[in-house]
Amino acid sequence: MPADTGSRDACDVFGARPPENEATPSFPYRRLSSYYFFYFAFVGACTPYFGLYLKSLGFSPWRIGVLLSQMQLMRLFGPYFWGALSDRIGRRISIVRTTGFLSLPIFSCLLFARSFESLLFLLALHSFFWVAALPLVETLTFEHLRERAADYGKVRLWGSVGFIAAVMSLGGLLDRFPASSALWACLLPLAGIFLSALTIPDSPARPVIDAALPVADILRRPRVVAFFAAVFAMTAAHGPLNVFYSIFLAAHGYGAVEIGALWTLGVLAEIAFFFFMPRLVRRYRLRAILLSSFSAAFIRFIMIGFGVESPVILIAAQLLHGLTFGAFHAASIASVGTLFPGKTRSRGQALYASASFGAGGLTGSLVSGWSWGSFGPSATFAAASAFAAFAFIAVGLGGLGESRDHGVA
Repeated sequence: MPADTGSRDACDVFGARPPENEATPSFPYRRLSSYYFFYFAFVGACTPYFGLYLKSLGFSPWRIGVLLSQMQLMRLFGPYFWGALSDRIGRRISIVRTTGFLSLPIFSCLLFARSFESLLFLLALHSFFWVAALPLVETLTFEHLRERAADYGKVRLWGSVGFIAAVMSLGGLLDRFPASSALWACLLPLAGIFLSALTIPDSPARPVIDAALPVADILRRPRVVAFFAAVFAMTAAHGPLNVFYSIFLAAHGYGAVEIGALWTLGVLAEIAFFFFMPRLVRRYRLRAILLSSFSAAFIRFIMIGFGVESPVILIAAQLLHGLTFGAFHAASIASVGTLFPGKTRSRGQALYASASFGAGGLTGSLVSGWSWGSFGPSATFAAASAFAAFAFIAVGLGGLGESRDHGVA
């Protein structure tokens, strides 16, 4: 089904129209790329293996879910707080550097914390500063790029490289050293984040003019309600994957290298879908891409929950990550651009981050922690599939795409 005008705009978002000129030498490509590399290297070192460390301390699945949910909890309000502070003082890069500096000693304290209460406090405090940086760096990156926004992929690519490098190298390390080694390994990219932040130059912010149509009026539209319900449910569906996937694999005899390889495979699939996304947007409407990603998520989590004994099934499930996260996230960003037109788009993107990675991620972590201990892994992944099914119904029946001026369907 051919895309309409809104979908053509989405092509620009993903760089379907290549830049006319390469980035000029004044663009701080290496400095920004270095930041993305270390930022997502920390994510790659922490996300797959921190749950294993918490399990080694003897915490229950519920407590592990609560501890690992602090990042999503801070994403509910943290970006708005730091964004408002940035607008007030007008020095975004100073906030990036300060929060990067504070994150390092706070995370270092985790090496000595053993009680649930101390870990909860430190993780919440670290997350509060951690969520500040990336949205501000993304803004800085696009302001440095200006009219060369399609070059963004050249910078963001290094984040994926950093993630894969951390996952694979740490997987081999944990096969020979205790789970606490993951914490020591996380300190290296945290230091790299701070040092690279010191090199990033600031850029003047563009003035923002309020849109004529209030955001509150947009949020009352049925199609917008349906969209946010869907992204909330889809992100919640990934809760068991983000919190317990490594623990689940380790319990069934998979080594740290194999676990790291499976995580890496998912990221490679994600990169592939980001690469081909401009072609998909030109050919299919965003609604069709979203529905496909929800369908893939429903199948994927059933495969993981009931096929963990088969490496072939797990490999196939990880390849679906390209659809369940890559295509979903990319299509969602483009959908926000069509649902929130003009000057409301930046606020729409902020609301998307809070509804998905904030509220959805927090709910997914807490529900999976409770379900894992009460009903077991298979039932928890089945519940994840149910969340994905709800997202499919919300988009399928919620009115998305019924208006030509939004181009979501």
